Amino acid sequence: MSDPSTPAHERRANPAHFQPSVPVMLVLVVLLVAGAYVMLRAHAPASATSSTVPTSLTSPGASSTTVPTSSAAVVKSRVRVQVANGTLVTGLAGTYTHQLLTQGWDVLPAANALGARPAATEIFYNPGFKQAARMLASSIQVSPSAVAALGGLNPVAGAHNDDVIIILGPDASKK
Repeated sequence: MSDPSTPAHERRANPAHFQPSVPVMLVLVVLLVAGAYVMLRAHAPASATSSTVPTSLTSPGASSTTVPTSSAAVVKSRVRVQVANGTLVTGLAGTYTHQLLTQGWDVLPAANALGARPAATEIFYNPGFKQAARMLASSIQVSPSAVAALGGLNPVAGAHNDDVIIILGPDASKK
């Protein structure tokens, strides 16, 4: 213990009761806030951007024509996809749901389509998801002509807010 005959100003402070000075505390707080800011910005969702790149088409003896092509970055994990069975084949939507899930798409649980059965697979998209719908068509080997805007249609119960809706037709059961 400490010697009671030693004056208080000469006694050593107990290291268990160390308290840093105010400037040191301010620096630590600033570093903590800056670190939190950097970490939150690093994990912020990246938005998909679209760019238009002009493409020149020329042939000998012809004039030059510039055709704009659109290239949009699609982040699969940020596209909500609903696969619905429009056939009588049990489990077909589940099979396609699993396939798309393994490819990195944000796939919702399989469902059954409402209304009449389609003659072929149909892919509907909400505004801003046309490129994703085309990628999905290619992925499941469906003609690009099967891709259409959702508009006011409601082919699956509760799916009006989904980004892309795939209604599987008889052609899907043959693949």
